[in-house]
Amino acid sequence: MSLRTRVSSLTTRPDLRSRIPISRVPQPSEDRMAPTWQKAKPARIATALAASQQNNPGGWFVAGASADVGSSVSITRTIAGREVVFWRNAGGGLVAGPGACPHLGALLDRCTVLGGTLYCRWHGLSLTENGDPTWSPYRAWDDGVLIWVRLPTAGETEIDRPTLPPRPPLAASVSAVMATPGVCQPEDVIANRLDPWHGAWFHPYSFSHLVVDDEASDEHSLMVDVTFRLSRTWGVPVRAEFSCPDARTIVMRILDGEGAGSVVETHATPLGVNDSGQPLTMVTEATIAYSARPGFQVARWMAPLLRPGIRRTARRLWVDDLIYAERRYQLRSRGEFPG
Repeated sequence: MSLRTRVSSLTTRPDLRSRIPISRVPQPSEDRMAPTWQKAKPARIATALAASQQNNPGGWFVAGASADVGSSVSITRTIAGREVVFWRNAGGGLVAGPGACPHLGALLDRCTVLGGTLYCRWHGLSLTENGDPTWSPYRAWDDGVLIWVRLPTAGETEIDRPTLPPRPPLAASVSAVMATPGVCQPEDVIANRLDPWHGAWFHPYSFSHLVVDDEASDEHSLMVDVTFRLSRTWGVPVRAEFSCPDARTIVMRILDGEGAGSVVETHATPLGVNDSGQPLTMVTEATIAYSARPGFQVARWMAPLLRPGIRRTARRLWVDDLIYAERRYQLRSRGEFPG
């Protein structure tokens, strides 16, 4: 008996259907797919985007993965045009501050950190989390998956910590972070995800049978029924919600089906501009996978092997989605964007 036959027989048995999340859902060809352009109304997406932009980020920006910052060497990031340095204090807490040494302006990247003290590579000036009269730290936050920094930002009321969406317990989950830059603004990234109707058409290798539940959706959240593709024959149907906890973040949370409670957080961090004066945005996507099934324990044991695959999947999607976001920015900058 072939593997396909065995799986098919198992998934049609009532006693096993509830335990095996895989369904036989053949991938339709384009001529058999329902067009979604009439549902993806420009005004509807614009209304949802406008609502998302009212959610105050509080000056907080995602700067990368928690694992990016070790205990012995500093790293730097450019965020909203500012150079920011990150390192760990003696207790492992996250420290952030201006990325230029106050002595002669050296970039504080790849500097040695000993006992929570950073030593500039140029002349050995030492900096700690307490700062001094020449260097003041920024507020920083490590949520266990991502690192954040709070920067003075016009139009945003500062808050004490980032607004995090509900997450499954990290100790019982598998998390992975992918980051890739694009030539666009954060709103173009958020608008991309506020258009779930493109999923089955633009990403047929990952999604099919996507339907937005209009009755359960509004400008603050979108309810979507979709099948995650495993192959052209098999898939995993789920119900998911898209929502924006702040103006630079959109979250997909699985509500029903395999992996209920899992989240995919997409964060759009403005970097600055390129040599042509075009805006650059870093897309940082955190996947936090969870399942209540007892067998998920095996996945957690295999997390180091699974993370590269999760990152590859996210990057493949964003190769396409950055085409969407960058094209949207190009049209907007020329005054040609529909709606």
